[in-house]
Amino acid sequence: MSDSLSIEWIGETSYAEALSFQRQAVSDRLAGATPDRLLLVEHPPVITLGRSTDRANLRTEEADLRERGVELFEVGRGGDVTYHAPGQLVGYPILDLDAQGRRDVHAHLRRIEAGLIDALEELGVPAKRMPGWTGVFVDRSRSAVPTGRERKIASIGVGIRRWVTFHGFALNVTIDLAGFEAIVPCGLEDVAMTSVAEELAREEGVARLEQAWYPALDKRVREVVSEKMRLHLGAAAD
Repeated sequence: MSDSLSIEWIGETSYAEALSFQRQAVSDRLAGATPDRLLLVEHPPVITLGRSTDRANLRTEEADLRERGVELFEVGRGGDVTYHAPGQLVGYPILDLDAQGRRDVHAHLRRIEAGLIDALEELGVPAKRMPGWTGVFVDRSRSAVPTGRERKIASIGVGIRRWVTFHGFALNVTIDLAGFEAIVPCGLEDVAMTSVAEELAREEGVARLEQAWYPALDKRVREVVSEKMRLHLGAAAD
């Protein structure tokens, strides 16, 4: 198999379909039938509960979620509760860490964070890690709005099967952030969720970006994230 990282934009797909696709992708990678892959998708509105979820972080009753058209899934990734919807770039790296000589889950998480941070910096959003927390945050000290709560822009939760990775990251791009009000995102009470569009508007000193720009921004973010993830997650990276 090639050492290259195959990056595939699947488009909008249901969460159930994505789970099925990931299971098959992991089996294919374990069998040596495919190279390392990064599957990029968007999901219709859905809340997912990771292995570490505290049910108290689900602020909305399941019946109310169904009425709003929001699905709910309990999944085998790390982390707490999170929310997906259109305008959020979701990435599922299907990587054989053993074949890469990288049998270290924490290092895998840090590589995902590094790829997202590099992508955000190129897009004009100052970004950083937060000690003790998984995910990517806006570096307020370098942003146009340095005050207020910490602002989280990307969440990460992974699964591992025989050292092949699945699940992955969710980067808020043009997503309607109101959807996060149904949960305590990642169990972090004192953190505000933000997006690339929100942060670029702040940098430009406007209330919000024109929605007509959203498709171009979504496409640009996919391109930059793909480039940076190939650098950080590919077998030759290090």
